[in-house]
Amino acid sequence: MIRVLLADDQLLVRAGFRALLDLQDDLTVVGEADDGEAALRLARELVPDVVLMDIRMPRMDGLEATRRIAEDPALSSVRVVVLTTFELDEYVFEALRSGAAGFLVKDTEPADLLRAIRVAVAGDALLSPGVTRRLIGEFAARSKAPEAAPQGLPDVSVLTEREREVLALVGMGLSNEEIARRLVVSPLTAKTHVSRAMVKVGARDRAQLVVLAYESGLVRPGWLG
Repeated sequence: MIRVLLADDQLLVRAGFRALLDLQDDLTVVGEADDGEAALRLARELVPDVVLMDIRMPRMDGLEATRRIAEDPALSSVRVVVLTTFELDEYVFEALRSGAAGFLVKDTEPADLLRAIRVAVAGDALLSPGVTRRLIGEFAARSKAPEAAPQGLPDVSVLTEREREVLALVGMGLSNEEIARRLVVSPLTAKTHVSRAMVKVGARDRAQLVVLAYESGLVRPGWLG
């Protein structure tokens, strides 16, 4: 049973998600929070498998709540899926940087929401490669060039040359199967390279590998052309 915590300041939104999730045999809602502080408190108390986290909430926003959950060793098994209105919110890349496993638009199809929850728990790519390329590319292009490397950025020098190559391809939004075709290896070999890279850099999931690929310069952000 996958245990889900809902964090959204709109009661109707939470009620809609709960009604959908409660119909599933393998999903259960274990708690609801109407702001970031409550989301953090309930995450520590309930240790859910997944938190569906709204970005815009009072007292503490979803980005800060996500960051604190990701930084808490006791919550290392918790996956945060950020909910956003894509045309309005420009915080998606920051959400991934903060430790979110991925993101969804609020008007996503119910089947896609259910799949995303299950995929996040499995630790795989939350979005399809095509969507990942489009969204990450757009937000990276809108971002301003950093004045210095972010603090605490993992050192990609611990990776082998092939693992750095694989990390760059993950950052471009390629799936394991696409990476395998690009490198002319088996999908299992590609998956092994991705898994080893995650372990070496201490990434929680594939989404953090995408962020690292951009911030380490393995993938050229929009400000570099």
